[in-house]
Amino acid sequence: MASKNRLTSVFAILAIFMLWRSKVSAQNTPVFACDIDKNPALKNFTFCDSSLDVKTRVDDLVKQLTLQEKIVNLVDNAGSVDRLGIPKYEWWSEALHGVSYVGPGTHFSSVVPGATSFPQVILTAASFNETLFKTIGKVVSTEARAMYNVGLAGLTFWSPNINIFRDPRWGRGQETPGEDPTLTSKYGAAYVQGLQESDDGDKDRLKVGACCKHYTAYDVDNWKGIDRYHFNAVVTKQDMDDTYQPPFKSCVLDGNVASVMCSYNQVNGKPTCGDPDLLTGVIRGEWKLNGYISSDCDSLDVMFNSQHWAKTPEEIAADALIAGLDLNCGNFLGKYTETAIKAGLVKESEVDRAVSNNFATLMRLGFFDGHPSKQIYGKLGPKDVCTPANQELAREAARQGIVLLKNSVGSLPLSPTAIKSLAVIGPNANVTKTMIGNYEGTPCKYTTPLQGLTATVPTVYQAGCDNVGCGTAQIDAAKKVAAAADAVVLVMGTDQSIEAESRDRIDITLPGQQNRLISEVATVSKGPVILVIMSGGGMDIQFAKDNPKITSILWVGFPGEAGGAALADIVFGQYNPSGRLPMSWYPQSYTTKVNMTNMNMRPDPATGYPGRTYRFYKGDTVYTFGDGLSFSEFTHHLVSAPKLVSVPLAEEHVCRSSECKSIDAVEQTCKNLAFDVHLRVTNSGKMGGSHTVFLFSSPPSVHNAPQKQLLGFQKVNLASRQQGVVKFRVDLCKDLSLVDEVGTRKVALGQHILHVGNLKHSLNVRI
Repeated sequence: MASKNRLTSVFAILAIFMLWRSKVSAQNTPVFACDIDKNPALKNFTFCDSSLDVKTRVDDLVKQLTLQEKIVNLVDNAGSVDRLGIPKYEWWSEALHGVSYVGPGTHFSSVVPGATSFPQVILTAASFNETLFKTIGKVVSTEARAMYNVGLAGLTFWSPNINIFRDPRWGRGQETPGEDPTLTSKYGAAYVQGLQESDDGDKDRLKVGACCKHYTAYDVDNWKGIDRYHFNAVVTKQDMDDTYQPPFKSCVLDGNVASVMCSYNQVNGKPTCGDPDLLTGVIRGEWKLNGYISSDCDSLDVMFNSQHWAKTPEEIAADALIAGLDLNCGNFLGKYTETAIKAGLVKESEVDRAVSNNFATLMRLGFFDGHPSKQIYGKLGPKDVCTPANQELAREAARQGIVLLKNSVGSLPLSPTAIKSLAVIGPNANVTKTMIGNYEGTPCKYTTPLQGLTATVPTVYQAGCDNVGCGTAQIDAAKKVAAAADAVVLVMGTDQSIEAESRDRIDITLPGQQNRLISEVATVSKGPVILVIMSGGGMDIQFAKDNPKITSILWVGFPGEAGGAALADIVFGQYNPSGRLPMSWYPQSYTTKVNMTNMNMRPDPATGYPGRTYRFYKGDTVYTFGDGLSFSEFTHHLVSAPKLVSVPLAEEHVCRSSECKSIDAVEQTCKNLAFDVHLRVTNSGKMGGSHTVFLFSSPPSVHNAPQKQLLGFQKVNLASRQQGVVKFRVDLCKDLSLVDEVGTRKVALGQHILHVGNLKHSLNVRI
């Protein structure tokens, strides 16, 4: 009996081992179609012939599918078509600031235990460096391809988030490039290019498929009981076209993105995923998207159960397909499309269009070209993830983004030789996961602020609060270490418990007793006090700005896996800070005056509504968009710029016979109306470093124009006492135009003021 039991045990162990080995080998195998090596008969299918164009292949595939086989390819967890050699595919992966474990398409394992975790987007945006945006995208897509090759990731990544950070309370502002449409547009296009562009230069091919989200006017998650599933964003045509839509337009036209995701909210009474004007009309019609339109996850279910948009689920399915939706994250279309067709609510041709767009994307990714090992990225693997160069780029991105907001004489940078003891205090001083924000993946490793600072000088650490909520502060213990130290670094702020997806803030002050802890510590400190704010959104820290005992303030966003090392590089002067705020920081009084759900960008004097963002807001700020200091002084000198631009108009044009405030920015008017602005920038300080040069304009006061708007930005790196020349090419109709009250793009006639730093230059536009 004993020997029989032992034999049974051996067989059981063997079975478990075989199961484990098959799971591991399955995990190490990429998912792909047209495996001609295993099934030579597949080479007879036209759709498996990689020498043919995408449309020919897609048409051949779709005509061979049954209705049921098409329908299983309308959802993110797409079903297999075994008879045609097409496996299951999971569309949902995320790569907001590194390959993420959010979404079922990506996993980490012992084969690839982590990926490079870059700073949360709001901090990377603060670098105002388009080259950096694109370089991060390239690294993330390389790591994604490497993980795909070992069966740990998909090829379609639902990033970036290019919504406008309109209100400081929004929990997801951290995921975005900030409040300005120009910066957001340039970030979105550059990051998408980095993710998608194939290294062989083939414009039809995709390295991975990116997705710009959440379309559109989405920036309320859950505020005072109003949530994104029930929210109707009431948006004027003017605000839609000059604030909310430009980043998406740029993503499609300049980035050539493979996907746009419609949002949960309604816009002007219609669910975005069921609005044919927004989807088919704009994304496909006006912008000519080459790719697929996806829903946000379960948003069709939201349309039915939360918004009660139609009486039956079949009507919802039909509305979404007819509106132009191609892929449903969720299973709604999987359940209700066939019955919707049978009920005559939607034609099968709409399903054909949708799956054709989905399959075309997979074709461009090489999914139907046989084993990836024979393709351009086939040699990538675990060795290409978390490389030293990639991890150094995460540190460099954080360094470039960190913003110096205050710096009294003799404060930063600290001298590593003069500081014999450094007190490091605060609930975010020794955190790990907080540094990588949301939509995160497992990082390669962490360097916390405490670890980064301790690598340079001896430190004494005191948390000061149990967590960022800081219900009770350990003030006496913090004061004790502060009083004995040569300098103090306070690392305060928030984490995902305060601001996150589905969690908007009510207050924009530091949580709990953080203010008190900061002020008490500052009172007893004998040397420099450096306040570090780790947060996604802005904070009312006016008390610290005004307190002379707080000698420096740094904002570090959520700085990624190497955040602590980057912070130390700046604190000890290894790196000269050059970050600039991508969003305005408001006083707490803003939260009582301004309803978060008011989508209007422009102020309303009749009601006292102050407007939104630096472009329109009339009111006090703690800090504003573009603020940021350096350890050096940079000065600007205007070398050349025109004082007059004449717009040629046809003799019969109405504005020749009557006075016009503006003219339509149409193609025939706009030809060859570009000019150059040349600037000389001088680093007059003792330390070399980078400097962001902003070109703003203030247009004439017509059509409720912005009081100021960003035309462009450039990063220049200058050694001490060095000069450099920066050139901006300004296109009159693209850059200096504005949107009128009915959504028409116009060029304002009259005096435009160009701003660079303290420089102002008057430019007259006339006919």
